[in-house]
Amino acid sequence: MNRFTTIAAVAALAASAAVPALAQQTRLPTDAPAGAQRVVMICDSDMATRSAYRRDFGTRPVFVTAEQALQARATGETWPAPRCMNAREHGRLQQTLNTYAAVR
Repeated sequence: MNRFTTIAAVAALAASAAVPALAQQTRLPTDAPAGAQRVVMICDSDMATRSAYRRDFGTRPVFVTAEQALQARATGETWPAPRCMNAREHGRLQQTLNTYAAVR
């Protein structure tokens, strides 16, 4: 289980760096307000994860699907705190982004 947690954390970090970078390719830097971001993290839905998220970001976690994350990317939507998704949805997001990259 510890190995899975480490891999999930690395994948979340990579995704959080890749998704905003990919989104910035089609928008001008002045389009988004200062400090706005579009970060997605892999989160569990247990009480400990929710408490840690609330402690780190000051709000309750908001879970999104891969489709919602892609829609936010397409429309340029940003949010003040990272959004959460489960590991399965994150896999779907990664697969879709890899497909987009392969087409380009």
